[in-house]
Amino acid sequence: MASNRGASVRYENVQKSYDGETLVVKNLNLDIPPGEFLTMLGPSGSGKTTCLMMLAGFEPATHGEIFLNEKPINNVPPHKRGIGMVFQNYALFPHMSVAENLAFPLQVRGMGKAEQEQKVKRALEMVELGKFGNRRPAQLSGGQQQRVAVARALVFDPELVLMDEPLGALDKQLREQMQYEIKHIHENLGVSIVYVTHDQTEALTMSDRVAVFNDGIIQQLSPPDVLYEEPKNSFVAQFIGENNKLTGDVVEINGDMCKVRLPDGTELLAHKINVSGVGDKTTISLRPERVEIVPTADHQNQVEGKIEELIYLGDHIRIRMNVCGNDEFVVKVRNRGERWDLQQGQMRKIGWAAKDCKALDAVL
Repeated sequence: MASNRGASVRYENVQKSYDGETLVVKNLNLDIPPGEFLTMLGPSGSGKTTCLMMLAGFEPATHGEIFLNEKPINNVPPHKRGIGMVFQNYALFPHMSVAENLAFPLQVRGMGKAEQEQKVKRALEMVELGKFGNRRPAQLSGGQQQRVAVARALVFDPELVLMDEPLGALDKQLREQMQYEIKHIHENLGVSIVYVTHDQTEALTMSDRVAVFNDGIIQQLSPPDVLYEEPKNSFVAQFIGENNKLTGDVVEINGDMCKVRLPDGTELLAHKINVSGVGDKTTISLRPERVEIVPTADHQNQVEGKIEELIYLGDHIRIRMNVCGNDEFVVKVRNRGERWDLQQGQMRKIGWAAKDCKALDAVL
């Protein structure tokens, strides 16, 4: 969580255009407190990497100002910003040993030999590579090289570390392991980390807060659980986790709940998020794990659907159904060792609570 150890970052009315016409970042205002782990998440071309590169100093802002510890840094060259960087391709010097790679940023800063050795030793131990100092990068696995890249970013005790898709080149198991390692390093050191990824699981696993980008704009800035449970619009709901989508018209509003009529005439109760009035078109967002294959009296919404496909995934069974005209409707059933007697082609009644489906904007 946030602490006094890291740096504070502020983007103030920041815009970026590469051609003078199209804005890839549109009027960004964002505050990152000291010690926070903030992830910029979004699809390719959403502006997240550009925001990181402007903070690093590798790209100039077209408009607006970026502050580091309350000081404007637009005109400060990258090497004088005191920021650690970790890239997807590691960017290690192949002709140098691991220890020499780590010592390089210390040499640039004019640090004495004894202090260099002390800091390199500490950084290597931090990423559990204490015995690998004499090896060349080519003699290390991908995961070990990525650990070296993280250690090099931390070796000069920066208050801020930027990470641009740092785990993208690793296999799934190693990537998950490195997520936890980076998260624990952050917790132990308390530095500020700004992390860029298009992987939503990575963002939810590691971050204090996540900024979801699309079309150069932050669509939502929230802690991971709020992002997943309370998406503010259809883009966020679809981008974060798996999601069932049903579109219809709002026919009744009662406090923070509304009734939505689907094209096939089915009426559903939903939690009203950004619906303005009766007659609005809306998209209902519903997580597959919130749907029950054996509905109870607690489920205000109960409909019948046809099982199209069953996939056994170990910890759960993924059931694709045709529900209310949507043949991509997914139900996830936890594997408790029970036999549900589920079969392809079977008609089953399913149900869910009204609070679990969100009535959002209709435009996707």
